Amino acid sequence: MTERLEIAKNWLPRYTGMPLNRFGEYILLTNFHNYVKMFAGKFNCDIYGEGKPMQASTNADGLSIINFGIGSANAATVMDLLSASQPKGVLFLGKCGGLYMSAEIGQFILPIAAIRGDGTSNDYFPPEVPALPSFKLHKFVSEKIVDHHHEYRTGVVYTTNRRLWEHDTQFLDRLKGLTCIAIDMESATIFIVGHHNQISRGALLLVSDIPITPEGVKTESSDERVTAEWSEIHLKIGIEAMAEIDEKGEKIKHFRY
Repeated sequence: MTERLEIAKNWLPRYTGMPLNRFGEYILLTNFHNYVKMFAGKFNCDIYGEGKPMQASTNADGLSIINFGIGSANAATVMDLLSASQPKGVLFLGKCGGLYMSAEIGQFILPIAAIRGDGTSNDYFPPEVPALPSFKLHKFVSEKIVDHHHEYRTGVVYTTNRRLWEHDTQFLDRLKGLTCIAIDMESATIFIVGHHNQISRGALLLVSDIPITPEGVKTESSDERVTAEWSEIHLKIGIEAMAEIDEKGEKIKHFRY
């Protein structure tokens, strides 16, 4: 195998266990196996990839979900592999840390951009290229959030490849100076690699902790509470948005530059 597309077509089923022809035109991405389980339970469909790096499922209407793991390297990998199926749109359902004291656990964030602190995205475009979602995809997702009578915030998120940074006061001061509203480990990478592969993409983030204070740092028990209270509506909004955008939304494909 020498061609990039040929490799991706071989590796997407290899990583997920799901045949290439089972991937739908719209994709939900997540870090959480329980989201895939909830999706499969809701639509009574199979989960592929148990024991593999990624798990995936597709419902009868052709909407797919993939748990790709955690971090920018995994985010880049799944966005590269999805070039094999060329989806019409990809929405990342992830969690983030709020960077303002006014942030509330359970708030939704639709990033207008992401700062590329991940490092991985530098392998795709120079640092000057901004990491942006597809506007019309986010526009439709925002309508779905409002339909469910939830509020959301927009702003810039910071994407880092560091998982343990809460102790680093210099890094915290830098985040404050950048005026970001949240921090995560995937959004900028998904936006940049999606741009590179001409895949329309977005992110619906759930604030799961407020890590700018010692008592706000995420723990296993605090994350379990957030998951129990908010994961169902998080997934529900994502499903409705990506299931209906082809019929009710505007065309989301960006121009090729």
